[in-house]
Order: sequence, then structure tokens, then C-alpha cells
Amino acid sequence: MSFIRTTTIVFAAGLTAGFVGAAASGVQPTPPDEELTSLTLTGVVRDFHERTAANGHPDFERRPSGGFGLYCGNVATQLDADGKPVFSGGGFKVHSQWKDGAGRPICWHLFDSSLGDSAGSPGASDSGGIQDNESFNLWYRDDPRVNRSKLLEITLNREADGSYVFDSDLDPQSAERGGFFPIDHELFGNSGGSGPDHNYHFTFELQTEFTYEADGAQVFTFRGDDDVWVFINRELVIDLGGVHQALEQTVDLNRLGLQDGEEYELSFFFAERHRAASNFRMTTNLKLRNIELPTVTAAYD
Repeated sequence: MSFIRTTTIVFAAGLTAGFVGAAASGVQPTPPDEELTSLTLTGVVRDFHERTAANGHPDFERRPSGGFGLYCGNVATQLDADGKPVFSGGGFKVHSQWKDGAGRPICWHLFDSSLGDSAGSPGASDSGGIQDNESFNLWYRDDPRVNRSKLLEITLNREADGSYVFDSDLDPQSAERGGFFPIDHELFGNSGGSGPDHNYHFTFELQTEFTYEADGAQVFTFRGDDDVWVFINRELVIDLGGVHQALEQTVDLNRLGLQDGEEYELSFFFAERHRAASNFRMTTNLKLRNIELPTVTAAYD
């Protein structure tokens, strides 16, 4: 017999080495920078069945009509009232990415030739293997008809250059499993079928905040597969949609028109939709902190 349990989760500030996380009733003060040797971020992972399974989701194990690859422009450039991405359609397959003056791949939405950016090469219109708005709405919302969810922590460790990194090639659990498979044998269980025995079909959402420092040369970079969208101040800054191999984009926060010393939200949305590989590398010098997430509903047997 199954039942639904609804809980509202208040997320504490990021944990650091030797620093006890905040209790549910409050948030501990952030320790001095020299003690901030890691950032632990808590998000929500949602598990799905692939499209051919009973109660399967139509977008998981769905091959885009234009073939596997990077597809941009299929989500709106602003989050909705719930802080979720919106499927807008009208996207396109990307033949070559847009790049900044340093040659780093960037989001097409941030392209500015006056900053020395070079234009990418868009291809034919394609939804990137997303059926429609109704199917996409379920990616980052709990619905016991099609998904199960749980909290998931990732820890970004501080590097010598001051950046914080989570890398599935280096994270002990991920390295042992051969990729970013955080819910192997959990929730709906492993996906079955041919290939390695993993739970391939899931999404991961993080809601965080940070303080913008105009002279801090602040950047956020993600490399991985499949779909990834990142929003800062509710605006799209990374668009790695589609079913593809590991790809990368970077956002330089100094080009976003933010106000020095102000706090801003960074919202991160990931999806693993195809059984082949799962790579996840997040790199930033932002001191990201967890913020309160919406109510989470989990279904259990």
C-alpha cells in the first residue's frame, strides 16, 4: 500500500569543514573565508521511469528528432512564478556554441559582440526531445503518478585557486559508480535494460543564493550531460539542453548587471535522460548558500 507524505523542508546554510550546519529552527552565521573549505548544497532529486515503461515519462529515453546533441532556446529566459523553468519550444540544434572573448562557451542568450563574443551556429528548429509544456512541467515538480523524490547533498571542495568544485570523476561515490548516479538502487530503482546497472532517469534541482562582489571576478561553470539550465536573478545564464555528451558553458557574473554587495539567487536544473553516461562537474568561486525550497512531496511503498 502506498501513501503520500508532504513535508516542507527548510534548508540550512552550506556546511563547511569543522562547521556544524544550521538547525531546522535557524541558520548559523557563515564562518570566516579561511574556514570555508567546502560548500555542501542540498537539492531535490526526482526519479522517473523511461518512456516505454509502465507509467513512464515521455521525455526520458526520447531521442530528439534531429538526433542526439545540444539544443538551446527551448526554455524561457525567465523562471515562472514558482521559480521553475518554462518550456517555450521553438528551440534549435546547435552546431557550434557561442563563446566569450576568452574562448569559453557561453549561453546564446548572453551573447554580446561588443564584449568580444563570437557567435555560434544554430541549426534547424527542434524541441530537443521534450514532448510539450505538460511533460516538461513534471521534470522539477513532485507528482506521485510519474516520479519519486528525495533530498540530495553535493559537496564542492575548495581548490588552490579559491574555486569550489564538485566533479563526478573525483567524488568518491560517483567515481566508484563510474559516473553521476546518486540514486542507484533507490526510489524507483535501477533502470534495467542493456548496459551498466544504474538508475539513469532523474532530475536534480538546487536553489541557492550568493552575495555578488563586483571586484571578485565571479564565475560559474558547468560541464556535464544531459540537460542543464542555470538561472541567476531568475534570468537564463546557462543553456545546455538536449540529450548529449558532456558539454560546458561558463557565465561571468560581471556581465549580468548585478549590484555590488547585493544577494542574488542561483537556480540550477539538471536532467539525466539517456542510458549511456552521466557526467557532472560544477565549478565556481561563488560562496553559494542553500535557501528554502518549495514543499516537497515524496511517495513511498
